[in-house]
Amino acid sequence: FAEALNLQALGIQGDAIKFGHCSLESDKFICVCETVNGQASVVIVDLQNNNAVTRKPISAEAAIMNPVSKIIALRAQGTLQIFNLEARSKMKSHALTDAVVFWRWVDTKTVAVVTATAVFHWSIEGDSGPVKVFDRHASLSTGNQIINYKVSADGKWCLLVGISQHETGVIVGTMQLYSVDRKVSQVLQGHTGTFATIKVPGRADPAQVLCFEEKKLDSPPKLFIMEVGRDKDAPGGVFRPQPQQIPMPNEAPNDFPVAMQAGTKHDVLFMISKMGYLFLFDIHSGKALYRAKISNDPIFTTCQHSSTGGVMGVTARSGQVLLIGVNEANLVGYVSTQLRDNALALSLATRLGLPGADNLLEAEFARLLAANDVTGAARLAATSPQGVLRTPQTIQRFQALPAIPGQPQPVFQYFSVLLESNKLNQLESLELARPVLQQGRGQLLEKWLKEDKLECSEELGDVIAATDVSMALSVYLRANVPEKAINCFIQRGEYDKVVAYAQKVGYHCDYSFMLQNLARTNPQAAMEFAKKLATNEGGALIDNNSVVETFMALNRVQETTAFLLEVLKGNRKEEGYLQTKLLEINLLGGSPQVADAILQNEMFSHYDRAHIGRLCEQAGLFQRALEHYTELADVKRVMQVAAHTLNPEFMVNYFGTLSREASLEVLKDLLTRNLRQNLNLVVQVSAKYAEQIGVDLLVQMFEQFKSSDGLYFFLGQLVNFSQDPDVHFKYIEAATQMGQFKEVERVCRDSTVYDPNTVKKFLMDKKLADPRPLIHVCDRHDFIEEMTGYLYSNSLLKYIEVYVQKVSPQKTPQVVGKLLDLDCNEDFVRGLLHSVGLACPVDDLVEQVERRNRLRLLQPWLEARIATGNTETATHNAIGKIYITLNKDPQQFLENNQFYSPAVLGRFCEKLDPSLAFLAYKRANGECDEDLIRVTSANGLFKDQARYLVEKQDLELWAKVLMGEFAGEEESSHQRSLIDQVVQTALPETKNPDEVSTTVKAFMAADLPQELIELLERIVLQGSDFSNNKNLQNLLILTAMKADKDRVMDYINRLDNFDGPEIALVAVSDQYELHEEAFVIYTKCAKKSGIPAEEVTSMNVMAVEVLVEHISDLSRAKEFADRVNDVAVWSKVGVAQLEGDMVHEAIASFIKADDPSRYKDVISAARQEQGGFEDLV
Repeated sequence: FAEALNLQALGIQGDAIKFGHCSLESDKFICVCETVNGQASVVIVDLQNNNAVTRKPISAEAAIMNPVSKIIALRAQGTLQIFNLEARSKMKSHALTDAVVFWRWVDTKTVAVVTATAVFHWSIEGDSGPVKVFDRHASLSTGNQIINYKVSADGKWCLLVGISQHETGVIVGTMQLYSVDRKVSQVLQGHTGTFATIKVPGRADPAQVLCFEEKKLDSPPKLFIMEVGRDKDAPGGVFRPQPQQIPMPNEAPNDFPVAMQAGTKHDVLFMISKMGYLFLFDIHSGKALYRAKISNDPIFTTCQHSSTGGVMGVTARSGQVLLIGVNEANLVGYVSTQLRDNALALSLATRLGLPGADNLLEAEFARLLAANDVTGAARLAATSPQGVLRTPQTIQRFQALPAIPGQPQPVFQYFSVLLESNKLNQLESLELARPVLQQGRGQLLEKWLKEDKLECSEELGDVIAATDVSMALSVYLRANVPEKAINCFIQRGEYDKVVAYAQKVGYHCDYSFMLQNLARTNPQAAMEFAKKLATNEGGALIDNNSVVETFMALNRVQETTAFLLEVLKGNRKEEGYLQTKLLEINLLGGSPQVADAILQNEMFSHYDRAHIGRLCEQAGLFQRALEHYTELADVKRVMQVAAHTLNPEFMVNYFGTLSREASLEVLKDLLTRNLRQNLNLVVQVSAKYAEQIGVDLLVQMFEQFKSSDGLYFFLGQLVNFSQDPDVHFKYIEAATQMGQFKEVERVCRDSTVYDPNTVKKFLMDKKLADPRPLIHVCDRHDFIEEMTGYLYSNSLLKYIEVYVQKVSPQKTPQVVGKLLDLDCNEDFVRGLLHSVGLACPVDDLVEQVERRNRLRLLQPWLEARIATGNTETATHNAIGKIYITLNKDPQQFLENNQFYSPAVLGRFCEKLDPSLAFLAYKRANGECDEDLIRVTSANGLFKDQARYLVEKQDLELWAKVLMGEFAGEEESSHQRSLIDQVVQTALPETKNPDEVSTTVKAFMAADLPQELIELLERIVLQGSDFSNNKNLQNLLILTAMKADKDRVMDYINRLDNFDGPEIALVAVSDQYELHEEAFVIYTKCAKKSGIPAEEVTSMNVMAVEVLVEHISDLSRAKEFADRVNDVAVWSKVGVAQLEGDMVHEAIASFIKADDPSRYKDVISAARQEQGGFEDLV
């Protein structure tokens, strides 16, 4: 043991280094809670980082560090918290209602918390709080201080340790062992205990044991070691050595243990007592190994020390951190000499591989051999520490032993024991291999090699090579014997592995020599070997030419080809000779198909093309020969022989490599040699390269050889895409000559390229029995009349019917027109029309027939259409023209028919009868107003025009007519005529007030006041339904004010239903100054019967105001006042007289008015007038 560090030396107060304040959960951290000058803090000593000290200003009752990471658990006033110091974050927190009496980390993720009544486990993962594991036993509930708590490695067993003071003053210990699976407890009397996991000899599975000190009153303490959690009937039984008495020192009779740790490295128990004594025990036997006092201060906390297999402990107050471990060099010798326990010393030496037991091992080995315990002796030698017995002498001793009948030879038993848990060394492997191979059991060696139980060497490989090359190769490879390993590769035929292995180990080989030998015995393997050598990643290991020479010396064309194909993949220029060689050996060596495949894949481009071309021609590979020839003579020679045998697709593509002139020359040569045989090829080539060679040249070529079928098939591949009219025409010609009339018809129908005149003339000249091609041409290009004439003159009437019925019914009018020109029978024409029916466009038909003055021809056809309910405008236009021409009740037709076009029939009627044109235009509902006005004006139909305008009530139309927009130079006469008819006829006839109103508005808008007066006089004064219309009377008077003031007074006197006051105000205005007229209006209004008195007074007042203010005639005013005798009138007259200095008259008027309102003005005036006051009195 030794002091690792001192906590006080690190600045930690001694009074803080005690149980409950200082914790040692592992050999990584020491954690101390201390208070210095009233400032609480937590001190963390990092034992893995040069004992670095970290102080955290945290106030906590206790703190424990996680065994492996910088996670700390803090406790203060019942609150438990866990923090991650590296992440600087709180992980969990929980408040307990019961006080915590002990806590510690039981593993890296769990904190155990012990309260007065129970034990809890609190995981740092998740959000859950502490979970109760078990309740404290009654024997541990009161008066006990909990000093430790342990959990087994599998988490299924818990050990709670407490101490208390007996009534005799002795400190007694009580432990509660709890089974998590069975949920039961067992109370043990003792001060300390722990769990350990050990490997028990003879068992494959480890044993989990409970080690504890048992101390009963009046009995010496004992060490108990027992396996827990294992069925007693399990194989191998339950591990439980005999309890051993603990050698407590006589000088410390009241001492007791406070800590126990299991050293996993040596399976040793470390127990430390209250008074500082250290005890070491062997877990396998329970025997005491050592006892010594290591400290005068109590060691209150301990933990395992992972690197040494020992323990660490901290002394109270002094702060020593002690490191306690096993001295492996002296342990065995100490047990043997000091404890005099040779059996235990031998057990420790063999189990732990410790020195110090050589003599004991020799003696025991000799004893076992002497007792004929071969198995025991073998096992002892196999497990001897540091292999002290694994010597050549030991092998010799086993080899010298006689065999026991029914058992393996002793030396085999020895090797068998060694192989159970060890790898044989070089000598052992060699000595084992010889007899095993002699017995023919090589499979055992192979098994041990796979399990890595034998040490491989050259000697072992030599022994095995005589019987098994493959196994010997494995040994040589492991033993790094390159030359012999390569020899094994060669013997196995694995030449491809030679290069990789030689490069891997840096071994140099004569590959050329090896290849020559291999080529004679195994050419295929030699070829693969040569590929490896030539394509080595680090650079070629053999010359390609020498490889070719080696194989060709043996006439191995196939292997040479395979090799060259591999090495020539790069297609490099400098390898042109080898490329040529590769093709040559196959063309001359009887494998032209191989050369053909190589050329097809276009793998090479640097060989002698001319030379290979000649060889291809000789070998019958004419396609390849053509691909290589550049001279036209060579090309023509091959073509003469093989053009018909070569792949057509190739041949067509090949011509793409020739020039225009060369292609044309070769094509002509092919036709010259055998036109029938080569025509198809020539056509395909011509079609594909027509643009490059020239269509005209190719057409000339076919025509030169008089090959209509060639020309037909050639142009047939172009016509659907060509935009050349000549191509289309030539194709039509060729198809006609070939009798391919369906094609002729198709092109004539679908093509948009050919010249229609040329094709039409050609077809007419050919006089085909089936004229459909001609029909399509004429139909598409509007040669209808020529087509009709051709068909009619050639008695092809059936095709005329087919044409108008199925091809182009819309062109029937042109056909009919032409037939009429040709004096065709009318019955045939009518039949045509009947067969076409509704599909025939009527407008065009009428135009065609009308132009030829044969319109009546259509009457039955048109009437038949109308009888079926036809409402087509053109049809009704046509029948209308016929009825008008025949004077067949045209007025009734024009007025009642709803389907004709007024514009069309209107124009048609203008020359025949303008009145009929008027009826047609009138039926247009305004769309033909301009024509209607034009016709009625031009033909003097003003009465109709006037009636139409009045009825139409269209101010815009009125404006155009009245302003003369339709009249031209005759505007004034037309306008006058129209107005006369409006005044004399249209308006007197109407009963519609809206029509009258609109007409008046129209005249007003046109600024025709005289005409308006004339119009209004006719309506208002000459007796009509609108004579008493107030608005019209108002309008008449106002219009007269503007245009003819002399008539105003007459209108006022003659009219009785106008707005008097309003009209009077207009009359007295500065614009007109018609004062007398205003006076008459007021007096006339005042005399109306039935009006209220106040309104009469108002009218009289306004009348007198006109006299005094506008006419300025006071005498008339006085006379008017006398006549009406109205006080309001007298008051107005009095004011006027007063202002006119007529004081006496004014006083008289005010007296009659009974109006004293102006008394001041009257007094003032009377004062200035002589005798004025007399009137006042």
